[in-house]
Amino acid sequence: DPETDLAVIRIKADKLPVIVLGDPEQARVGDVVLAIGNPFGVGQTVTLGIISALGRNNLHINTFENFIQTDAAINFGNSGGALVDTRGNLLGINSAIYSQTGGSVGIGFAIPVSTAKTVLDSIIKHGQVVRGWIGVESQDITPEIADSFGLARDRGAIIAGVVRGGPADRAGMRPGDILL
Repeated sequence: DPETDLAVIRIKADKLPVIVLGDPEQARVGDVVLAIGNPFGVGQTVTLGIISALGRNNLHINTFENFIQTDAAINFGNSGGALVDTRGNLLGINSAIYSQTGGSVGIGFAIPVSTAKTVLDSIIKHGQVVRGWIGVESQDITPEIADSFGLARDRGAIIAGVVRGGPADRAGMRPGDILL
């Protein structure tokens, strides 16, 4: 799935070990996590850190972003590795790092296992991920945006862009529309 950078690999073998899928919805900032991978091809490694943030988006890494951010050392080669909680449950799939040097600076991102499971199920069922789409780019309404538009509340979204010819465009949505 190019939108999430996840793939399904079929392995024809019996009695393979499995990992228990955790619940990223139950994860909290500050929870201890382990990042497992093969950085720089040196062999399997495990690093320890905490969850630094949940629901990270607008990073322009993938089309669909809802990352778990961690300070556990994730380096090149860790992509596709497991991010697990202290009970060994899979919380996410290591996906990317923020780095100006190429090494870990304590800002790593994992795709939540709930997203990975949805992608897995869709690829197995349909051969690809099938998604609905509206065709908008939205931005959360902040107190500053609410004030500038004279809104009575600071919840909702503002339409920042509309894909020409997309469903939202055909329905008449325009940039600047406010969704409450």
